[in-house]
Amino acid sequence: MPTRARVDEFIAVVESGDHAGAIERYYTEDASMQENAAAPRVGRDTLVAHERGVLARMKHVYSKALGSTVDGDRVAIHWIFELTGHDGKVLKVDEIAWQEWRGDRIFRERFFYQPIKPGA
Repeated sequence: MPTRARVDEFIAVVESGDHAGAIERYYTEDASMQENAAAPRVGRDTLVAHERGVLARMKHVYSKALGSTVDGDRVAIHWIFELTGHDGKVLKVDEIAWQEWRGDRIFRERFFYQPIKPGA
């Protein structure tokens, strides 16, 4: 089960912009991630490669955790992401990440999100 300090450390790494590094350091080898109702991606190497691919398409990514809850092996984090593509278009995403931890690492994560319309 993760400690509050471990979760806060994870959040700080993501907020620093090291998204792929956060996956490498805080996810189990057999971890999975699932976007809304899509099929999960499985395996830390797959997750890191996918994240690097997303980041390569971005000029800038802003990540901010608005709050988090730790309840045993389950963690919920409320994120705001602002992704700026190389074309200058900005996508804002309001997301809840529902995580299940195994010890001090994430082994299952599902994202629930809705893009924020420009001007909202």
